Amino acid sequence: MLRYTLRRLLGAVPTLLLVIVLAFLLVHAAPGGPFDDQRVLPAEIEANIAAAYHLDEPLYQQFLRYLGGVVRGDFGPSYSYRDHTVSELIGRSFPVSLRLGVLAMLLASTIGILAGIVAALRQNSPLDKVVMGLAMTGISIPVFVIAPVLVLFFAVKLQWLPASWTGSQGSSRLLLPVVSLALPQIAYVARLTRASLIDVLSSDFIRTARAQGLGTAAIIRYHALKPAMLPVLSYMGPAVAAILTGSVVVEQIFGIPGVGQLFVRGSLNRDYTLVLGVVIFYASLIVALNLIVDLLYGAIDPRIRRR
Repeated sequence: MLRYTLRRLLGAVPTLLLVIVLAFLLVHAAPGGPFDDQRVLPAEIEANIAAAYHLDEPLYQQFLRYLGGVVRGDFGPSYSYRDHTVSELIGRSFPVSLRLGVLAMLLASTIGILAGIVAALRQNSPLDKVVMGLAMTGISIPVFVIAPVLVLFFAVKLQWLPASWTGSQGSSRLLLPVVSLALPQIAYVARLTRASLIDVLSSDFIRTARAQGLGTAAIIRYHALKPAMLPVLSYMGPAVAAILTGSVVVEQIFGIPGVGQLFVRGSLNRDYTLVLGVVIFYASLIVALNLIVDLLYGAIDPRIRRR
């Protein structure tokens, strides 16, 4: 298990390095600069500002300087948030995004697995068709459409829930953003669970368990559920990535002060270091989560480790 873990860790390093290189080049290739929205300044002052932020150096020197800071955990100062470093801004905003993502993932996995089990046990029945039809609808509709529709119905029409984060208190302001993020993932998890469970229930060891007189609930709980969850577990890494990228849209729609809103504001303000810091932070988080999923997969199925 240790060799498997070290091999996966070593494979994550070049991935992160490639993300840093591409993000750095793309951000600096964009037209404009971080101080273009300021009033017109004398050339001497512009030169002093560029020297203070090392923007007058060649691009490769800027990259090496930035890479050295990233290795130390320093993403540099923010160009648009005065007297704040990028690390401070991310550290202040990430707990909000983390809470949103964890709640959405818990809701998606719980409802999705239960819906998939019900659909698999009632295969080709009207209930199965309804569940899968709803799942296809959830997959087809993007988050930026789901969120405004939920706001229009539950906040504007019915006035049951607050329409935005600001001006509201309590857990009720989390409900619409969490549901908006979770709905597409519920659909994916339900379809994966249904397909995997149907395949497992047709296996020889399940027929043997039934021949021994075990009931359906016992077979599902003790024999079928664990192998059926392997494809769902493999999907959890991409699912978390989808929730993180979707949170950028949801946080902007609901005015949530998370990392996604930082990314949008940094992009609009051409804040190089803030955009790069958020991209690298998200990439590191996604790589780490995928690594955890791989390790869990290897712990559940020893054949993965041996290969």
